Amino acid sequence: RAFWGWLNAVFNKVDHERIRTVGPDRAASEWLLRCGALVRYQGSPKWQQDYNGLPTGPLGKYKIEAINATDSCIMYRGFEYLDGLEHVTDIRLEKCIYIQDECLQRLSDTSSLQKSLQQLKIISCGNVTDKGILALHKLTNLEYLYLSDLPGIREKEKTFRVLQQALPNLKLELDLE
Repeated sequence: RAFWGWLNAVFNKVDHERIRTVGPDRAASEWLLRCGALVRYQGSPKWQQDYNGLPTGPLGKYKIEAINATDSCIMYRGFEYLDGLEHVTDIRLEKCIYIQDECLQRLSDTSSLQKSLQQLKIISCGNVTDKGILALHKLTNLEYLYLSDLPGIREKEKTFRVLQQALPNLKLELDLE
């Protein structure tokens, strides 16, 4: 188990030189696919899942529009890769064992995502608590938030009332026991 944790940490290490060389969308694509997530580019209906099949072409041609991190090993350490992404409208975090409150805080603090992100689904991420959900208040363009199977959320009514006040246009869908 310790070996896999170490390996996942290596996969999440940010390579600033790579970001400068290939641009934020390509570098983030490489990070996400390395960690087992999927990406979908603007104008494409299909999900990219094969690292070796990443599209080539002029730098900056492929812009990430959606991220599906189901069962991936993305962790806080790699979230710096999200900084330059300006076209991401949809993120799904499902069964991500390394996703915790700090990750959601980082997501919410990312200025490009504050402008672009419209849909967020957080499902079966056991380390997420009320604190992490409340941190999402900076995502001012968020239109839809789906939360399911999050045992770390203890004060549901209060948390959702505060979030709804901060984001009045948010459609909040809950499937929490």
